[in-house]
Amino acid sequence: MDAWILDASPGEYRRGRIADPVPLPDEVLVRPVASALNHMDLWATRGRPRPPLPHVPGCDVAGVVQEVGAEVETVGVGDEVVVNPGVSPLEDISAWGRDAPLGRGFRIIGEHRWGGHAGLLAVPARNVRPRPVGLAWHECAAFPVAYVTAQRALQRARLVAGETLLVVGIGSGVSMAAAAIASRRGVRVVATTRNAAKRSAALRAGVDEVIDTEDPVWAVEAHVVLESVGPATWEKSVASLRPGGRLIVVGGTSGTKVELALPPLFWRQHEIIGSSMGSAEDFDDVCALLADGLPVEVDSVHAFADYRGALARLEAGGHAGKIIIDHADRED
Repeated sequence: MDAWILDASPGEYRRGRIADPVPLPDEVLVRPVASALNHMDLWATRGRPRPPLPHVPGCDVAGVVQEVGAEVETVGVGDEVVVNPGVSPLEDISAWGRDAPLGRGFRIIGEHRWGGHAGLLAVPARNVRPRPVGLAWHECAAFPVAYVTAQRALQRARLVAGETLLVVGIGSGVSMAAAAIASRRGVRVVATTRNAAKRSAALRAGVDEVIDTEDPVWAVEAHVVLESVGPATWEKSVASLRPGGRLIVVGGTSGTKVELALPPLFWRQHEIIGSSMGSAEDFDDVCALLADGLPVEVDSVHAFADYRGALARLEAGGHAGKIIIDHADRED
C-alpha cells in the first residue's frame, strides 16, 4: 500500500510502499478517505516516544470498511466509519470500564500501532463507529483525538455550567474542542493566544474572552484551567486559578518539566489533574454531541503527497483547528 513511513526514530518520514496490514479475526480493514495530524506525528520523528519500526503515522482516521475479520458481525464491507484511536484490550475494558485507558494494555493508533496516513488501516471492529450524519469527511477525521481528549479532560475536571474555563494557548485541536464543548455546557470560556487569526477562530468556537498570552498577568480567576503548553505558561496558569480551582493537564508542547511552588497549592487548595485520550464511552459521547450540532474546526486540508507540508504547518504552530490529509491523490 501507499504510505508515509518512518524507518528510524529519530528520523524523517518517506513516502513509499509497505505491505498491507492483515486484519485479525476481530478486526476490520479501513480504507482512509481523510486523516488528521497530531503532535504525535512530530514526536515520533524525535524518538519521543519511539514507535515500533517501521512505523506508519496517523492517529485520526475516517474512511470506508474494505474487509472484515471472520469474527466481526457489527460492521460490514462498504460501511462509512470514523475510528476511535484509543485501543483497549477486552480484559482492560472488563476490569476498568469507562476508565479502560488507564489499563496497561491501552494503545494508540498512530503511536503504538500503525496509523492512517496510508492506504489501509487495521483496527478492532469495536473501535469504529458510523460516520456521523452531516459531517464532511474532513470534519470526521478532525474530531477523534482532539474531541475525545477534551471531553474526558473536562469530565475529569468536573466542569459544570456557570463556571469559568481558561484554555491556555488556543488553536490546537484539543483546545478548540474544549472551548466548543464547554461553551455548549453553559460555561464561560476564556482563552489565551498571541495570534490574531487564532483569536478570531477562538471567538467562532464559542470563547467569550481572549487574553494575550504575553500579558504579565492574566486577568481571570478560573474554576478550571486547561493546560497543554507546559513550562512556557505554567506559572501564569497556576496563578489564574481561583481558590479550590482545578488545573487539568493534557499536554506539554513547550517542554516536559515544570517547577511547582507548594505553598500556593495547599493554601489555595488547588488540584492538578492529568488526562489523556478517552474511552469508548467518551467517544460515543462525542459522537452524540456532534450529532447534536457541535461544530468541528478544520484549519487546513492538504493532499496526501503534501504530508511534509502539513507537518511543517503543525510544527510552526500557526494553525487553529485540525490539519487534515485528503487521500484522493493516494496511489492505491
